[in-house]
Amino acid sequence: MAALTSFAATAHAALPLQSEQGLPTLAPLMEKVTPAVVNISVLSRSPAEQNPLFRDPFFRRFFDLPERPQPQMSAGSGVIVDAEKGYVVTNYHVVENATEIAVTLKDRRRLKAKLVGSDRGTDIALLRIEAGNLTALPFGDSDTLRVGDFVAAIGNPFGLGQTVTSGIVSALGRSGINIEGYEDFIQTDASINPGNSGGALVNLKGELVGINTAIIGPSGGNVGIGFAVPSNMTRIVMDQLVRYGTVRRGRLGIVIQDLTPDLAKGLGTTQSEGAVITQVESGSPADKAGIRAGDVVAEVNGHHVRSSADLRNRIGLVRVGEKVELVIYRDGKRRTINAQVVADSSSAADNGVVERNLGGAAFRDIEPGMPSYGKIEGVLIADVDAGSPAWQHGLRKGDIVMAVNQQRVKNVEDLKQALATVERTISLELLRGAARLVLIIR
Repeated sequence: MAALTSFAATAHAALPLQSEQGLPTLAPLMEKVTPAVVNISVLSRSPAEQNPLFRDPFFRRFFDLPERPQPQMSAGSGVIVDAEKGYVVTNYHVVENATEIAVTLKDRRRLKAKLVGSDRGTDIALLRIEAGNLTALPFGDSDTLRVGDFVAAIGNPFGLGQTVTSGIVSALGRSGINIEGYEDFIQTDASINPGNSGGALVNLKGELVGINTAIIGPSGGNVGIGFAVPSNMTRIVMDQLVRYGTVRRGRLGIVIQDLTPDLAKGLGTTQSEGAVITQVESGSPADKAGIRAGDVVAEVNGHHVRSSADLRNRIGLVRVGEKVELVIYRDGKRRTINAQVVADSSSAADNGVVERNLGGAAFRDIEPGMPSYGKIEGVLIADVDAGSPAWQHGLRKGDIVMAVNQQRVKNVEDLKQALATVERTISLELLRGAARLVLIIR
């Protein structure tokens, strides 16, 4: 009986809000928090509209396809994080390929939203709405979360309308959901279903600690395993989207892997977690800072590094040009090293005009093994973030840039040099499938 009394006292302390009947309740907290969570309706292009073959009238008639493909409707959730400026955070996958975005507030006002920018890597997008009397959620510090903390998830599951579920933090630092992404997920058993994407995960102070983004559910529904992007990662991405419209990722020039017990023994370190540097690129920031293969990275800017994925996340969210402080172990001794993060070689030239127009596009050399290798000279657009400046100006994944302002480009370095001289108008000669086109960007 004593154990039961102790647990009840603990639960009561964790849930200090009480109803008029003296019972624990989250109702007063939710009344303050839920007006900041919105429903998002998205009108997007159908697959037929995105496929060049389906845009060919002859092809459409030959296969007896309708003359005008029907746009697709989808629903998700979002969180107002700045009432004055009207900023709404949601997921990248909620607004991907959107042609129109509408936000519905809890008071039933329906507003047109503008996409400020998006980031596929973290699955975060930022919208802006124009309205008065908005309620915003304050950011909480997701680094202070512990397994077992109470949380509530708020969103729009299955398009039903605003719904609140509760649970606890089940795990922290989850990754591997999307191997190409920057992942540090909060796992929760608060019910998250399709349509909850982009909604809020809040603590019992009413602070935003995560953006609900994914579930594991064989049937497509909730089985008690949901994931949220931590608020600290969301805030860093949001700051870059506000400033650049995209996320400018940097690099140190290292190859890393997880620290295992066998590696720790071989390297003579007592560390049980961290990232082992297996290769350092010659002339890179890491090389100049004195980092060596075999170093074990334990901290980045005061944050503990659990794994190679954790280190990748930390470096990938540092702004280009900023310095990072790394705590490493070499020969069993602790050292502190400072290194400057530089622009990824896949990015366009660091030029204000270019950033405003081509931000969000990833450029790659045409390499052996690619279908166009040896046949076409140019630069491959490996990816374009939906809603980014590059996307809005018409660039698409798979395009090949052959010339900039009538200057031929054979590789990324040529492209950088050509773009570095641009002052106002950019003329891109592109190869898209079998079609050649010229894209004028002003």
